Amino acid sequence: MSTRVALLGATGSIGRQALDVVAANPELELVAAASGSQPLDGVAPLTQVGGDLTELLERAEPDVVLNAVVGFAGVPATFWALERGVALALANKESLVAGGDLAVAARERGGGPLLPVDSEHSAAFQLLDGRPRETVHSLVLTASGGPFRGRDRAGLAHVSPAEALAHPTWSMGPKITVDSATLMNKGLELIEAHFLFDLGYPEIEVVVHPTSVVHALVRLRDGAALAHVGYPDMRVPISYALTYPERAATPVEPLDLASGLILEFGAPDTEAFPCLGLARAAGEVGGTAPCALNAANEVAVAAFLHRGLPFLGIPEVVERTLAQADTGPARDLEELVAVDAEARRTASALTRQLVH
Repeated sequence: MSTRVALLGATGSIGRQALDVVAANPELELVAAASGSQPLDGVAPLTQVGGDLTELLERAEPDVVLNAVVGFAGVPATFWALERGVALALANKESLVAGGDLAVAARERGGGPLLPVDSEHSAAFQLLDGRPRETVHSLVLTASGGPFRGRDRAGLAHVSPAEALAHPTWSMGPKITVDSATLMNKGLELIEAHFLFDLGYPEIEVVVHPTSVVHALVRLRDGAALAHVGYPDMRVPISYALTYPERAATPVEPLDLASGLILEFGAPDTEAFPCLGLARAAGEVGGTAPCALNAANEVAVAAFLHRGLPFLGIPEVVERTLAQADTGPARDLEELVAVDAEARRTASALTRQLVH
């Protein structure tokens, strides 16, 4: 019997690779697909462009939802799956960053599996799966460092969107690629890991690893460290999430250990790239601070790509938005949406002041 898959964000980077994974696996049946604006003719029996994604999911009745929507727009679909106990393959990190405790509570009510698709979180999930919590000392997430690794703040003052989009190891959509360049992507992943694995923020470390071969490490209480390694190819975590626990074959070459791999690690430069520190601080504040952080970042990144906001204006907009935000907890998804909207209004006003 095949697994019925609903793919949200089908025309993005993750979505296109997910279509390849589904096409190569006869056990997977794509029953629904959605995109924000791109046409989807013939991709699946049920398709939708724009609109309410939960309506599509109601009609599709999937066994698993692969949520690859970019940004806060993917949050309602995540809650739909979590509340109903439908298996969720989650590539929309904003769902847990912004949704936080509400998403955790929804998952507890629904009781369905939540399988992360981000390469780092998929790696961490595999390293932690079935391991007694008391044996775990800490989790290490790796960051490539993006295209500007090694530059100081002065060297970032005049970088262009084209430079920021030239990622050295991963092929991703523009928003996530810019987040990688600012290290905000790793900040969002830090918050997501906190909620996925019930780890305190002091137990989650971020290190720069330029070749992106090691996706995550788990330190154990006896001093050992276990690593998940492989070439940077998103088909691996996508396939893992959609076929769990079977681990289907993928067309990705095995790691060639004799090819002269370089496993270099270093500390992130949080002075030149303050977004990582801002994300950690927002996570530690809790409540809706991560929601405001994410909303401000989405606005600032869009302004950098399209409206002339300087690269260093991104963390400035985020920091100033957080300073003005009410970060108390949200009682439900409706309140969360209101917090997101208010943070976007604040960030938009701040962006207009900085664009010249």
